[in-house]
Amino acid sequence: MPSALRLFRYVAIAEACSWAGLLIGMYFKYVADTGDLGVKVFGPIHGALFVLYVAGVLAAARTARWSLPTIALGLACAIPPFTSLWFERRMLARHHAATPHPQESATSPR
Repeated sequence: MPSALRLFRYVAIAEACSWAGLLIGMYFKYVADTGDLGVKVFGPIHGALFVLYVAGVLAAARTARWSLPTIALGLACAIPPFTSLWFERRMLARHHAATPHPQESATSPR
């Protein structure tokens, strides 16, 4: 797998994890009313990972030659929580389907 796609995968997973942390922090700030430490910690982390995710989509799109609608979908998936994971899995499956694997054909039974 090209390094841009691997980096995109790691950033998409990290962005989803930061969403989880931010949502938990928002629960404790707004629902449980126990303080805003979680939002203060995860807010900047999520913001940085959001920017990295956008850059990762653009880098992966260039490497894998994604169409403009696919790029737009990937960028839109940065906004709702956890959709970066769905998009990353979809693009990884598409990449594996399009990439020939010669060692698999040599070892697979007929």
